[in-house]
Amino acid sequence: MASILGVVVVGLLGLAQAAAAHRMPLTLMDLPETPSAPEGEGNRGRITAQKVDLAVLYPTRTIAVPLDHFHNDSIYEPHSDDTFDLRFWFDASHYKAGGPVIVLQGGETSGIDRLPFLQKGILAILAEATGGLGVVLEHRYYGRSFPPTDLSTESLRFLSTDQALADMAYFAKNIVFDGLEHLNLTAPNVPYIAYGGSYAGALAAFVRKVYPDIYWGAISSSGVTEAIYEYWEYFEAARLFAPQDCVVATQKLTHIVDNILTNKAGSEYVQRLKAAFGLPNITRSDDFANALNRGISTLQDTNWDPDPDVGSDLFSQYCNNISSNALLYPSSDPFKAEVQELIAVAGYGAELDTITTQLLNYIGYIDVTAAKPCAKRGQSQDACFSAFGPWYDRDDRSQTWRSWPYQVCTEWGYLTTGSGVPATQLPLISRLVDLNYSSVTCQLAFNITAPSNVDAVNRHGGFDISYSRLAIIDGEKDPWRQATPHAIHLPERESTTSEPFLLIKDGVHHWDENGLFPNETTAELPPPPIIEVQKAEVEFVNAWMEEWKRSRGRE
Repeated sequence: MASILGVVVVGLLGLAQAAAAHRMPLTLMDLPETPSAPEGEGNRGRITAQKVDLAVLYPTRTIAVPLDHFHNDSIYEPHSDDTFDLRFWFDASHYKAGGPVIVLQGGETSGIDRLPFLQKGILAILAEATGGLGVVLEHRYYGRSFPPTDLSTESLRFLSTDQALADMAYFAKNIVFDGLEHLNLTAPNVPYIAYGGSYAGALAAFVRKVYPDIYWGAISSSGVTEAIYEYWEYFEAARLFAPQDCVVATQKLTHIVDNILTNKAGSEYVQRLKAAFGLPNITRSDDFANALNRGISTLQDTNWDPDPDVGSDLFSQYCNNISSNALLYPSSDPFKAEVQELIAVAGYGAELDTITTQLLNYIGYIDVTAAKPCAKRGQSQDACFSAFGPWYDRDDRSQTWRSWPYQVCTEWGYLTTGSGVPATQLPLISRLVDLNYSSVTCQLAFNITAPSNVDAVNRHGGFDISYSRLAIIDGEKDPWRQATPHAIHLPERESTTSEPFLLIKDGVHHWDENGLFPNETTAELPPPPIIEVQKAEVEFVNAWMEEWKRSRGRE
């Protein structure tokens, strides 16, 4: 669960798709997860280890759902009686009479991106173990589950956490599965189990609490159940768990940049610093500082799954670059004298011997990952990296990037800043990335100037959410951990069969969701912590099913 539109507003999935489509800054973080590919691309045509086109194996289905579930709530005025089609996909190959319907909430991406989990991963694992029917349910205003309106602020008023939860409940109470019309597979006739990761993990937790008579159980994986307006803690996972030479180098280099941009503002040193990084034509200093954040922001992209569509080694590449004692980019060597003067001006002259090479490697890294890709696109550096641009006025139906930023601005927050880091510690991103900068999309795209209404989310439980048959699973090293019930400052909970509370050792972002085919497994893969947590999930869901049978007198 990545920054909204170039400013470091962390979106649980990331908004790189918006950057690509709307020339947003290249510094957007990918969350967990890869962003939605255009329909017809990405996972839709992806060939798996079994050489099966998932779009053929799992045809797209739709269910008409109310656009407005809450006619008594004034925030949705003017109300609507319209319906729209919500997409879903299902696999009944494991289904046996009495088995559960397991609904994987798609979250803030196209449901197409979740189809692999019908074939392998936790959805397939649980369906096979329980004789269940697996479902991927697309979230309203993502993929192709859009009402037939524009995406103006007024039209987006129906995009809220509560409306999405109501969609999940409506689906469970009304669905008829093609080919299974003779079976009543609606809730509460059969047990429904919700699963979600990241933002969708929060929805899974909430739907169990808000609609307990409809969803018999739920698994919240990396579920960000606590909405936080200014989420500077996103980088705490990197600070605490990344290689410390990488952390210290990043902190010092960021401090050097900030000292020049702040203490030498208006002087020639600011322009000389930008030129050294190959970004002399970024007009604003906050845009420039934000453009340097790309490496440290990629921890979330790491995954144990070897599939390149799932994870990446970008974070380790960055750390190897930034902490090396050897000059890795010969093209940076001509800047050595200039870099040493900038280091001295920034107050680190006593550490020239170590920091010079690190800064030269940082410059080389930014050149390869930011400056050159921008030049290759034939755009100005402001067009590539500025958080300020002409795209905010566009709100026709093609502007699908607006969905997650709208949710961020109205309810969820997660504005990631460097300025919010306590003064007693050095930040990993620039302090110029502050709330004003991080909220620019809210201001310019939606004319929202007030803080996000996080209470609308946190009233469902926040850090303290707890309910019978609700599992909380998180990754030890997840940047989103500090927005979950496993946040480091919170007391440990006892894990029980009714309320499992599991922390995946060395895990990052909903690592339990992924899986391998039998012919893909090795002695090392999946790693032992993943095998253990998925085994536990099978065990407690089966226990929940036994409880269901007893409650219905079917044992």
